[in-house]
Amino acid sequence: MYTKSPGQTPGLFWFYAKPNHKKKKNNKLMKTGTRVAIQGIKASFHEEAAFKFFGKDIQTIECNSFKQTCESLENKESDFVVMAIENSIAGSLLPNYTLIREYNFAVVGEVYLPIQLHLMALPGVKFEDVKFATSHPIAIRQCVDFFYDYPNIQVIEGNDTAACAKRIKEEQLTDTVAIANTLAAELYGLNIIERRIESNKKNFTRFLILKQDKTEEQPDTNKASICFQVGNHVGALAKVLNIFAEQQVNLSKIQSMPVLGKRNDYYFYVDMEWTSMEKYDKAIRQALKYTVNFNIMGEYQKNDKV
Repeated sequence: MYTKSPGQTPGLFWFYAKPNHKKKKNNKLMKTGTRVAIQGIKASFHEEAAFKFFGKDIQTIECNSFKQTCESLENKESDFVVMAIENSIAGSLLPNYTLIREYNFAVVGEVYLPIQLHLMALPGVKFEDVKFATSHPIAIRQCVDFFYDYPNIQVIEGNDTAACAKRIKEEQLTDTVAIANTLAAELYGLNIIERRIESNKKNFTRFLILKQDKTEEQPDTNKASICFQVGNHVGALAKVLNIFAEQQVNLSKIQSMPVLGKRNDYYFYVDMEWTSMEKYDKAIRQALKYTVNFNIMGEYQKNDKV
């Protein structure tokens, strides 16, 4: 694992400490009554993802925004955060990368969730009665092809898929549908009037599991999420990426984001996987020589089953 050197500026450079390769069960991620902060309410996709990773014997802390989930974790009102980071249709949730970096949380796991989106309304409402559709912006982006064929329906953004379904129930909105999952329809007593409206049926979202403590080692790690910057000159990024290629470390994702207020400066967020911890460690040590603001956001077990 890698930790900050004493007295060093937070998030700048990291030094190597020999990892413990002894296998051990990670009970701390699965203990009864774990408090998990989610963006949204009951029956939201974030709650579904939390249940898939932790099991159902957890306490979900409902938050109105992703920033609020981070504040919950920072204030020790929750033990973990489950945060969506990318969708196979809508792409990366770029603001969430910034939140993870700024709060300096540890990525301790990941979970993939198949996303099936349905139109739901109060019992008795017919599709031809619908004037408005409401959901989370990311869910809406996954259904643009459907609504292209129905320009008469006004699409309105909301805070959460399940919360939009709940609002229809509470306010008895007969001209409005929500875009949400079957759990929301069941919980809030709505009828599904159009099924599977997402643009691509092979639709999934990747969620990261976040924790405050970066010093606690995870067992059996074979994937990492890192962030760094390089100089603005020819070959600077290529040199770093080639280091990982030479050590057979697979880069499964690269995401760039501009540094606020600095022209031509970028943060590079990289997910990587390996089969040899020794080669991964060697690659990290070499990459440190050619990067600045190098931050291992987390080392964890790959979990890409949908």
